[in-house]
Amino acid sequence: MPRPSLPMMSRCSLVGLLALALIGCEGANPSRSEAQSRTLPPASPLPTGPVPAQSVASSRRTAITTAVERVSPAVVTVQTETVERIPVDFYEYFLGGRSGERRNAGIGSGFVVRADGVIVTNAHVIAGATRVSVAMRDGTTYDATVVGTDESNDLAVVRIKAKDLPVAPLGRSADLIVGEWTIAIGNPFGFVLGNNEPSVSVGVVSAVGRNLAGRGEGGGAYIDMIQTDAAINPGNSGGPLVNASGEVIGVNSSIYSPSGGSVGLGFAIPIDRTKRIVEDLLEHGNVRQPWVGIRLETPQASSARDVAKAGAIVARVVPGSPAAKAGVQTGDQVIGAGTRPVRNPFDWEARLLDLRVGETLPITVRRGGREVRLSLQVADAPEVTAQKVTVLKELQLITLTDAIRQERGIASRAGAVVYRVSDRIRDEIGLQEGDVIAQVGQSRINSAEAASAAIDQTGARGPVFLVFERNRQYYQTSFYLR
Repeated sequence: MPRPSLPMMSRCSLVGLLALALIGCEGANPSRSEAQSRTLPPASPLPTGPVPAQSVASSRRTAITTAVERVSPAVVTVQTETVERIPVDFYEYFLGGRSGERRNAGIGSGFVVRADGVIVTNAHVIAGATRVSVAMRDGTTYDATVVGTDESNDLAVVRIKAKDLPVAPLGRSADLIVGEWTIAIGNPFGFVLGNNEPSVSVGVVSAVGRNLAGRGEGGGAYIDMIQTDAAINPGNSGGPLVNASGEVIGVNSSIYSPSGGSVGLGFAIPIDRTKRIVEDLLEHGNVRQPWVGIRLETPQASSARDVAKAGAIVARVVPGSPAAKAGVQTGDQVIGAGTRPVRNPFDWEARLLDLRVGETLPITVRRGGREVRLSLQVADAPEVTAQKVTVLKELQLITLTDAIRQERGIASRAGAVVYRVSDRIRDEIGLQEGDVIAQVGQSRINSAEAASAAIDQTGARGPVFLVFERNRQYYQTSFYLR
């Protein structure tokens, strides 16, 4: 009985398998004639014994390690002490204790920018501090004096009495490349680690021009920031963000974290802006606030993403301001400032942060379907040039003018604006910079001089009663002169 024939597909498969088997066999066992006609190169011997130490050492050194060696000697630990008022404990007070206050220690980072002891850190690191000291990496500690702070940008400059200090090289932040290496250097959890040697974390520039709708550790409006995934933890604030060339490109300032630790969303203040602020603080003791006199519409949006699509529409132009002199009109849409496009209020505010008093700012606005190019001469904020009246030796007032009222969005038509205030006045009376004193006792206030006279006159007879405006709402307080 004949054997049944295989289907055609099975025959083809068998033929293919046989062919593959033959090819594999030929490759594995070449014939003697083929082996004689081909000469294979001799195999390189495998390395034996330990790898030379010089090879290992050279492979360990990278651009990152070189950059760290260049900057880390200039990184310092900023230590602070603050005094917190607490309820008096009668028994502790009776036994001679210092009841009624609690001293708290704080810590942050900073870096030396001048060999004669000028150091940059965050404003929130030293906020409210009664004492500031700086520890170098070798443990040497100096008392520090505060040169000045810029809370709006969360930057501060402190100085120590020292010479020939290592200085951190400053780079540029205008030409950062998304994806390039970043190195965060500082002292995270410094009290826990118990030494002053800075630690290093590495990442990349995740994004530039980031605008944070919420607030970070400080009170600054975190606009036009560098975003990095290099780990930034508590204590890193004020330390440098460095590129692979060993140049400082930013000041570590804040993180976004549901847990309080790094989750890969760190933000740094660009070094170009930092340079300008440091120069102002060293020369004037404060930052000259650039002013153009434009207030934008407040978008009716439920999220920062909606605001980013709202456009920069001019709601008000302050009379006599640089914008008014240049011809900016209510309803104009700002679409460009300098060389940068303006798509929303965030972009406009970011551009203002980079301005210097006295420079010219070209802007482009869209008006009635056409583009109009204008030129603004940046000036000091009106309160900077206003005459100051000192009250109680710890309070500076300026007369409320129409320009200041419109610039700040103040409801009161007259009053005295709080320009400077000491920590004692802030704590005991409750006044803050920007408050407007509208009434003292029964007297309505229309100037800084009137406020000073009314406070002196009322305080001589008893408590001083004040009514003041803050954020378009009115509050009252009372205190005794002493």
